Amino acid sequence: MSHYTAIVIGATGATGSEVLVQLLSDSYFNKVIVFSRRPLALENDKLEMHVVDFDNIQSWGHLIKGDILYSALGTTLREAGSSTQQFKIDYSYQYEVAKAASDNGVGTYILVSSYGANAKSAIFYSRMKGQLDDAVQQLAFSKIHIFRPGILGRQNTRLRPVEKISIGIINFLNTLGLFRSQRPMPVALLAQKMILVSKKTDNHKTTIHSLGSIFNIE
Repeated sequence: MSHYTAIVIGATGATGSEVLVQLLSDSYFNKVIVFSRRPLALENDKLEMHVVDFDNIQSWGHLIKGDILYSALGTTLREAGSSTQQFKIDYSYQYEVAKAASDNGVGTYILVSSYGANAKSAIFYSRMKGQLDDAVQQLAFSKIHIFRPGILGRQNTRLRPVEKISIGIINFLNTLGLFRSQRPMPVALLAQKMILVSKKTDNHKTTIHSLGSIFNIE
């Protein structure tokens, strides 16, 4: 029987919720610890739930202990209300959790970044994601996997009308052989690939998975 412990932040989001569901059904893990700003409407014998204040990680950071940390926390500029607030959620919260996990001896770190992430980008979102990618690589994890997907095919209940239209257009263009580098990725597939690589052993400390390579992970 496996005795691996997974840790998840962002479990209420589109990707994080898929990661959580798949972890709970995976016999590789006997415990899944979630840190969230609000409780989950989910019960499972393997689930250990902590409702926390991400602005006060000093009071609970010592609890971030396990084998693999899956970081899928994030928001949109519209939901955050300002770029300052979005930076706090997408960068600061995730970095502070990653640092605490690294300090606590967590070995493997899996991060959901974004297509185009670049710390030197003129685009705020891409620059923020790139800055986080660079920062977490300086932490003392044994293995780091950074995923940079493109447009995510979220659950139907989470998709906004404009997103459904955009995905439909890109899927059509893909059938014509166009914009293959931008093909939408179902969040369930992304979660599956994240869990798959977290179980592998290799000689690389950091692996960055671009959109095309994510689809090819086996």
